[in-house]
Amino acid sequence: MRTICRTMGQRTSFVVGELSPAYHQAARDLYYSPVDDGFAKAYPADTPHLERIYRNFERRAEEMILQMAGVRPVPWDQALLGFFSILGDEPVDWWLAGSGALAVRGLEIAPRDLDIITDDVGAQRLGVLLLDYLVEPVQPSEGWISNWFGRAFLHARLEWVGGVHQSVDQPLATDFGAAAASRLETVSWHGKAIRVPPLDLQLQVSERRGLTERADRIKRYLMQRE
Repeated sequence: MRTICRTMGQRTSFVVGELSPAYHQAARDLYYSPVDDGFAKAYPADTPHLERIYRNFERRAEEMILQMAGVRPVPWDQALLGFFSILGDEPVDWWLAGSGALAVRGLEIAPRDLDIITDDVGAQRLGVLLLDYLVEPVQPSEGWISNWFGRAFLHARLEWVGGVHQSVDQPLATDFGAAAASRLETVSWHGKAIRVPPLDLQLQVSERRGLTERADRIKRYLMQRE
């Protein structure tokens, strides 16, 4: 496995080359597209700090892909503790969604990454705070679920969306949109207060996505609380 930084015109691509076929799906799952010499994702060539971000990508791409493929364990807890350490007292409005939100409650869930929900300002501020760990620049995400998307690697993948669109809750509520944001609960994890979506909503989303094992674990957890 090797990485390449290639600029053509106004676009710069981060490329993963010489990748074993066993890891092609992991690269696709990370939204890297097939190119002649591997898998790539492109950004505007004038993106601030792009060379620095590429150096981060160069150092961490292999571990990121191996974790995505399930070959290496994902130390999500170290990643979350590291995130808190870097965030400090910064006034970023954020909360945790996805499998990480279940894991911090104590459910037997092994997150593949941490999904952070924030607003437009928070998305860009996290890009500054996590600059030494960015493996992709924070970019506008037109035509997607949010206004912004960022990805860092700090022991494990940290991914965040900023300015989630109202449409994500149509026709049914998600666990990362406004419906979830209006019902956030606060849990204590390693002495840290973390806001997470309500369990009933995460159960509904898990069932709709066909995540049977996850749904069963949420149900057992809810029964134990009764």
